[in-house]
This record gives sequence, C-alpha cells and structure tokens, in this order.
Amino acid sequence: MITQQVSVFIENKEGRFLRVAELLKDHNINIISFSIAETEEFGMLRMVVSDPAKTVKVLKEGEYSARLTDVITVKLPNEEGTLFGLLKVIADSGNNIRYMYTSLGDDGPIVIKTTNQEDVVAALKKAGYEV
Repeated sequence: MITQQVSVFIENKEGRFLRVAELLKDHNINIISFSIAETEEFGMLRMVVSDPAKTVKVLKEGEYSARLTDVITVKLPNEEGTLFGLLKVIADSGNNIRYMYTSLGDDGPIVIKTTNQEDVVAALKKAGYEV
C-alpha cells in the first residue's frame, strides 16, 4: 500500500535522534520503521509512524524541518529468495528503487520509494505480494 513517511532534517550531533524519539514518545506516536542517512553536518531521518500528520505538526512545533512523502509498504516473509523476487518484480515493471529500508520487529513492512509508486504497487499486487 502507499503510505505516508515523515522525512526530517536533523543535525548530525549527539542526542539529536534521541530528542526526536522523545518528542514522539511524549505525544504517543509510535515509530514503525526508520532510516537515517547522514552527511557531515546533517542527517535525513525517514520514518513510518502511527500518525504521520500529527508527527509533522509535533516536529515543526519542536523547530524541526519535516515533511510527508508517499512510500510503498510491503510485507515480505522471512524466507530465502523473497527479497530477490520483490526486486525482480520492481525491475520488470520498468521502475527504479530510489531508497528502501526495513522495519522494527518481525512483522513490520519493508518501505520502498520508487520512480512510479502506483505502477509498482499494481505489479506487486499482481505478483501476490501483501502491499
């Protein structure tokens, strides 16, 4: 399914992710999946959360730069070859993966940003994936 991800710019300094996590905890927002990519001075924190709109509001009130982005979430069994199969379906649909990350826990989805979200969702559903 296509869901909303929260993207946040955070300084690449000690305790910054901790502060974001604390803000969300204090507002009863659950982080389901996350990824951090960093540069020398800043990082990009991407998260799938229990309440994306509330998360952006809370983060902006905390003076963070945050925005919503559409991503695909897919349940993928923990079995040999399932990731290959998923990647093959996306490649065969003529689309490219911009980025991808996994979730916390065993039951969480894989999060994918592609060049054409709707095409990829249709291809994955047709191939039998739980999207």
